[in-house]
Amino acid sequence: MPPDRYPSDLTDEQWELIESLLPEPNTGGRPEKHPRREIVNAILYVVRSGCPWRYLPTDLPPWQTVYWYFQQWEAVGVTERLLTELRIKARRQAGRADEPSAGIIDSQSVKGADTVGRGSRGYDAGKKVNGRKRFIITDMLITVAVLGASWRDRDGAKTTLLSAYLTTPIRHVFADQGFAGRLVDWARDTLRTTLEIVRKPADQPGFSVISRRWVVERTLAWLTACRRLARDDERDPAVSEAIIRWAAIAGMTRRLTREGPAQRQSRYICD
Repeated sequence: MPPDRYPSDLTDEQWELIESLLPEPNTGGRPEKHPRREIVNAILYVVRSGCPWRYLPTDLPPWQTVYWYFQQWEAVGVTERLLTELRIKARRQAGRADEPSAGIIDSQSVKGADTVGRGSRGYDAGKKVNGRKRFIITDMLITVAVLGASWRDRDGAKTTLLSAYLTTPIRHVFADQGFAGRLVDWARDTLRTTLEIVRKPADQPGFSVISRRWVVERTLAWLTACRRLARDDERDPAVSEAIIRWAAIAGMTRRLTREGPAQRQSRYICD
């Protein structure tokens, strides 16, 4: 297999991080025809480039095969396991504890394509967006939920907070003022979790980076660098959540294998 055929392809070091976490091949039937590394490369190509599954390049496995693996792995929780293991490795590499003690929550409204059904979309009057809303809790991405854009932050966040409560030791979450109100009491009484509202100082003129909240804003920016996440094209919100997790997995593997500070790609100017 040619190395780095596409910018989204995994390097040898990145593949080593993922290979052992994938399910074992089924030995009771026909041997797998396509290398698993190629399947993962094809999924990441779709996530990064934003192309439809049917438009995968012909030097990658057939799109039907790639999408079948995408569905099967999602059904057995592969992306959640990858996220957890890669997050632990990244925290160890940074000299931090395996599990975070606190997280930061935020939401992002994105336009929905015509493939997004009426039952899972909505209109965010504040952002003037017709589509879906993504809720994430991050230190490095911890959990994600995708709902209609009409969901208010304080209502839609309950699913994400509950998921973090059930799967992590996080009991302190920072949020912006859109999550203030009854949600703070619900998190305290139901989840025994402190939801701390980080507000902009009253005397602060214009824009300024706000403590804690910049972490989740940065994560959302990293995720939407993947063109598949520039808007929501998925009919099923669960597929949207899986795409977000794959984007985070790609980012974590790059973080774990880079030798120095991240650098932007060189800009090419055509004369």
